[in-house]
Amino acid sequence: MSKWHLIIDVALCHNCSNCFIACKDEHVGNDYPGYSAAQPLHGHSWFRVEQRERGQAPMVDTAYLPTTCNQCADAPCTQVGDGAVYQRDDGIVIINPQKARGKKEIVESCPYDAIWWNEEQQLPQKWIFDAHLLDRGWKEPRCAQVCPTGAITAIKASDEEMHRRSEDENLEVMSPEFGTSPRIHYRNLHLFIHDFIAGTVVGEISGRQECLEDVAVNLLRGEVPVANTATDVFGEFKIDALSADGTEYTLQLHREGYAPFEMSVVLNGSAYLNELVLKTTT
Repeated sequence: MSKWHLIIDVALCHNCSNCFIACKDEHVGNDYPGYSAAQPLHGHSWFRVEQRERGQAPMVDTAYLPTTCNQCADAPCTQVGDGAVYQRDDGIVIINPQKARGKKEIVESCPYDAIWWNEEQQLPQKWIFDAHLLDRGWKEPRCAQVCPTGAITAIKASDEEMHRRSEDENLEVMSPEFGTSPRIHYRNLHLFIHDFIAGTVVGEISGRQECLEDVAVNLLRGEVPVANTATDVFGEFKIDALSADGTEYTLQLHREGYAPFEMSVVLNGSAYLNELVLKTTT
């Protein structure tokens, strides 16, 4: 059977927070019997946008990551609470607001911290993929409806179709090591969870120091090539999606008429290497 999935493109999210606001608008003060109790005005973020900055001036970027309940195929929350949490045939995970009262262990079961505790009602709560709207004929949840950049897309597909699409479009899930098989998929997730090496290459042209275009840039880990690119018209390059766990890389620069350049870079976070000067061979 087809199941609901979200595809979130990190590169398109501009932190407008429309998804957060739409979730508040839909759920604060509104009870949906059988689906969810009202969300408190304060203290809960069933849909939230996280922020991360990378790099150093003048090469700095900011990525935004919408996060919510992952609607996991193997959801740990469904294994606690004596049947208070269940997964529908369409993949949506529901915390029954009548059966879940007083069961704080449901909150603690989520490795993504996507379940919130309503102290006043003694109730675990989370985003329900707007199941109450989909069951009334809506084509998508409100987070997708209100996203102005198209960063959030809701689709209904079989597990096989979604697996093929994930491979074709290089989609990823958060923390796959948890083994929960999330149904929230991310495009360009590297912008938030990985790091980059960047720099500006300059050299002498007609007696002046100028930015060098089309310099071949190669990055290696040990003897293994990791990535290659070339500098742009401003002499700049950027190699992304790297592990910043103290890994040592070797950066090599090559351009006809200039001596080869090589340096070692130990990456502990995105690094801008400043101006790298190539010397002429004549």
